[in-house]
Amino acid sequence: MKSDLTQGNIKDHLKKIAIPSSIGYFFHTMFNVTDTYFAGGISTQAVASLSLTFSIFFIVIAIAGGMSQGITALIGNAIGEKNTPYAKQIILHSLFVSISLAVIITIVGTLAAPYLMQLLGAKGAYLEEALSYINIILLGSIFYVGVFFTNAMLNSMGNTIAFRNFLISGFFLNTILDYWFVQGGFGIDPMGVKGIALATIIIECLGMLYLFYNLKKTYLLKDMPKFVFDKHIIYSFLKQGTPPTINMSLMAFGMFIITYFIAPFGQHVVAAYGIAIRIEQIVLLPSIGINVAVLALVSQNNGAKLYDRVQETVHYAKKVGLFLWFIGILLILIFGQYAMHIFTQDVLVIKAGMGYLYAASTALYAYMLVFINIALLQGIKRPSLLIYLSLFRQLIVPIALFSLFAFFKLSLDFYWWGIVIVIWSSALFILWYSKKKLNIILNEN
Repeated sequence: MKSDLTQGNIKDHLKKIAIPSSIGYFFHTMFNVTDTYFAGGISTQAVASLSLTFSIFFIVIAIAGGMSQGITALIGNAIGEKNTPYAKQIILHSLFVSISLAVIITIVGTLAAPYLMQLLGAKGAYLEEALSYINIILLGSIFYVGVFFTNAMLNSMGNTIAFRNFLISGFFLNTILDYWFVQGGFGIDPMGVKGIALATIIIECLGMLYLFYNLKKTYLLKDMPKFVFDKHIIYSFLKQGTPPTINMSLMAFGMFIITYFIAPFGQHVVAAYGIAIRIEQIVLLPSIGINVAVLALVSQNNGAKLYDRVQETVHYAKKVGLFLWFIGILLILIFGQYAMHIFTQDVLVIKAGMGYLYAASTALYAYMLVFINIALLQGIKRPSLLIYLSLFRQLIVPIALFSLFAFFKLSLDFYWWGIVIVIWSSALFILWYSKKKLNIILNEN
C-alpha cells in the first residue's frame, strides 16, 4: 500500500484504509465476544466478572490506544511535510515512552484493581474471579502498548492490512486457547476466567512481534539515526497523545460509572450490559475503520497543507457514516435478540440487554460523528477539546443525570436513554467545534 496519502482519490484511499481496518476490528470484537461466550459457559457470575473488569481493562487500552493516536498524527504530519528524519526520531522516542507507560499501567493498575472491584460491589468468590482475570491482563500491559504503538506507525503510512491480519489470526487462535485453557486438557487443568486472560496475553505478545516485523520492512525503519533525546519531541508527543488518552480513559471511567449505577439492579443487569456493549461494538466496527482512515488522511494532508483534501475527507466520511447508521439500526432490530441468545439463555439478562440495544441504535450516528471529528482534530493538531468533551460526556453529565435517576428510583430504561442523550449532545458540540477550528486554519492559510 502506498504511504503517500497526499495524492490520489480520497474515496479510494479511505476505502483502502477503512475496510481492512474495519475487518480487523470485527475480528478483534469477535475476539472479545469469544471471551464472553466462554465465560458464559462457566456461569452468569463469570460473565458478570468480565463485565465488572471491562472498565479497568479498557483503561489499559485507552492509555495505549490514546497515546498511539498521537504517534499516528505526528508521523503522518511529518510524512506529509516530507520530513523523514523527524519521523524516525518520533519512532525512537515512542519506544522510550512505551516502556514507561507499560510500567506505570502495571504498577498502578495492580494496586488499584481490588479497591475498584469492591467499589462496584464485588466480594467473596465474585471478587476473586474478577481479580484473577484483570491481574493477568495488567501484568501483560507491555504487549498491549507494543501492539498499539507499532500499529500506529503503520497507520500513519496508510497500512492497516498488517493489523487486520494479526486480528484475524488472533481471533482463531484465541478460540482455540480459550477452549483449551477454560476446559483443560493436554496437561493443563481447567483455569476458568484466568485461562481467558492468559490466552489474551499470549496472543498480544505474538501480535506485537508480528507488527514490528511488518514495520521493520518499511522505509521508516531503514538506516535509523542515532537516538538523540529531544524534549520538544516528547512535548509534541504528549501534546498530541494526552488528549486522546484522557478521552479514552474517561470512556473507561464512564463505563465504570454506568456499571456503578446499574449494579444495584442486580448481577443480571451487569451481565446484560457487558454482553450488549459487545454487540454494539460489532455494529460500530465500520466507524472505527473510518476513524483510522480519517486520522491518517487528515494528518498527511494537513502536513502538506492540502486543506481542500482535508475537507473532502471529512465530508465523505460523514456521508458514509450516515449510510452505516441505517444499516446498524436494521441489524439491531433484526438480529439483536438472537445475538443476546448466543451468550445467555437467562431471560432477565436478555430483556435488560435488549433495552440497552434499542436505545443505543438511535445513537449510532452520534458515535460516528464523534469518531470522525476526533480524528479531524487530531489530524490538524488541535486535540485539546477532547479532554473537556470527555469530562462532560463521561463524568459530569452521567454522574449528575444518573444520581437524579437513582434519587427518584427510576427504572433501568431511564439510564439507557440517558446515555443516548449524552452521546448526541456531545456529537453536536464536537461537530460545531471542529468545523470552527478547521475554518480558522483555512483563514490563516
